[in-house]
Amino acid sequence: MEQIVEYLSQAKIAERVQELGAQIGRDYKDRRLVVVIVLKGSFVFAADLVRAIEIPHMRIDFLGVRSYGEGTESTGVVQITNDLSKPIEEEDVLLVEDIVDTGLTISYLLDLLHTRKPRTLKVCSLLHKPARARIQVPIEYLGFTIEDKFVIGYGLDFAEKYRNLPFLGVLQRAEG
Repeated sequence: MEQIVEYLSQAKIAERVQELGAQIGRDYKDRRLVVVIVLKGSFVFAADLVRAIEIPHMRIDFLGVRSYGEGTESTGVVQITNDLSKPIEEEDVLLVEDIVDTGLTISYLLDLLHTRKPRTLKVCSLLHKPARARIQVPIEYLGFTIEDKFVIGYGLDFAEKYRNLPFLGVLQRAEG
């Protein structure tokens, strides 16, 4: 039997996302911004985030990746499942990720996107788990630093389940 224990509340997440959106809006107020949302885990966070960014010129694109498979450990192999729909050359790009833990996926994506010659490329991540870092990557906009727990909800999943939870939780298996 599984039990979900709340880790970060819906209200706390919403407050932090508003703060991040306001900061990004200030930083890009006179520029055109391309927000690249990493699917699938970032979609809930990104939907709330882009609505909190008050700038007149913002384009949204999606980049689908897979590195976890069905487990709780990254395989270390990044597979692109959906590529960008338009070029990003000479654009200001904000890469939106759900969680940076080992750093392998985001490092791969930064290398990939740099080859496409954006004017600027920055990272916004809802979560950072430094205890699992294998590669240090820059995170210019960060929601929360968390301890080494496997979290679900608010877009993050375990084997494609629990993405729809409005909060972040930790899945615990009840002994019995």
